[in-house]
Amino acid sequence: MTFETNTHPNRNPSDEGTPTAGRMRQKRNIQIIEWEDLDKRKFYSFGVFMTVSIRAILYPATLIRTRLQVQRGKSLYSGTFDAFIKILRVEGIRGLYRGFMVNNFTLISGQAYITTYEVVRKYASQYSQDNTVKSLVAGGSASLVAQSITVPIDVVSQHLMMQGQGEHLTRFRLKSNTDTGKPKKVFGQTRNLIAQIFAADGFRGFYRGYVASLLTYIPNSAVWWPFYHFYAEQLSKLAPSNCPHLILQAMAGPLAAATASTVTNPMDVVRARVQVEGRTSIIETFRQLIKEERFWGLTKGLSARIISSTPTAIVMVVGYETLKKLSLRPELVDSRHW
Repeated sequence: MTFETNTHPNRNPSDEGTPTAGRMRQKRNIQIIEWEDLDKRKFYSFGVFMTVSIRAILYPATLIRTRLQVQRGKSLYSGTFDAFIKILRVEGIRGLYRGFMVNNFTLISGQAYITTYEVVRKYASQYSQDNTVKSLVAGGSASLVAQSITVPIDVVSQHLMMQGQGEHLTRFRLKSNTDTGKPKKVFGQTRNLIAQIFAADGFRGFYRGYVASLLTYIPNSAVWWPFYHFYAEQLSKLAPSNCPHLILQAMAGPLAAATASTVTNPMDVVRARVQVEGRTSIIETFRQLIKEERFWGLTKGLSARIISSTPTAIVMVVGYETLKKLSLRPELVDSRHW
């Protein structure tokens, strides 16, 4: 989930490896549904629908963030709101969804992320019962797997995002239809860009920025999970005993997302420039960014990123909890209470 934070509740380390009834316990009054308690067919089916819905709502913020990160200074947009207004006025609603159809292929990496996180977390519990350690290792591992699938899709979708007002900032431009003079539609545009990328850079072009992506999203995921657990625990101490668990989790999610976004944003700016501008050196890209825009350049797109990640975290926490409830094995439905 690039929102690569696929959220789920705190776990009680002592519950792991115990029978099903024993696993569904409470940690500070927050009940837990474990991976083994789920009907996987329902889980993946409902999960795809939920993820597509969330992406459709939040995709414009992702597109705006990319354009802000790639532009030089404030040559095109002065900020998040200015970018939104200008894109809407000049390119219309469709301009805010450039590359959306292609970006949806990252659903595959989202499912890979969830599965890897759960499996690695379960495996890590054999060596450590510390919740922070398990969250950090599982989150980092999940990002490694997910990014290996996501980067080629991101490379293509980001070039599509930059078309329109931002096309002068990217190496590749859509070729027009010879009959109408207009760019080819949807997947015609995608094929057009894929062919240009392959002709210019070969297969390696689709993994441009792979290392930068790993350096962005592995720390992001590794930071998010421990902070999520930390915030959930602190909120549970402050909240009344009758406060619904879901409210505490929905508050912890965006707090963790904002924290992780702030910590990893500098590397995210470098990643975006490497992928869109066709650079090969992370260090040189970083140096040029500092030289041209000082340290403020490292904060570019941060507000758009937080705007995107905060509601995503709320929706994902609530959605993921609901998803797990709906995906419970039939014999366990009555044992789960909110």
